[in-house]
Amino acid sequence: MRICHLEDLPDGESCGFDPRGTGRDTVLIVRQGARLYAWENACPHHGTPMAWRKDAYLNAARDRIVCFAHGAEFEIDTGSCTLGPCLGQSLTPVPLNLHQDGEVYLAQPYPRRQS
Repeated sequence: MRICHLEDLPDGESCGFDPRGTGRDTVLIVRQGARLYAWENACPHHGTPMAWRKDAYLNAARDRIVCFAHGAEFEIDTGSCTLGPCLGQSLTPVPLNLHQDGEVYLAQPYPRRQS
């Protein structure tokens, strides 16, 4: 499933997407240069969405993903929690395929969050 084009993702920024068509962003992607990191938009602490507003998933330094409901911080490249109530837990990765033409696709099967 096509998500976007690489040019739609500003370098050093995060964006949310709704590939399931639920009416809310269920996937977040962070771009760092040519690398893309995609995660389920659900904090492992309670499964709540992570952003406080559209596409606002990063801290001020732009070096961690933040759950604004709980203050938890996660490494961008591994999804590991480094601070907060879910220390030792990780975000759920979402595999992507980046095509040579710059198109970004979800790899199949799309993972579902475990209850």
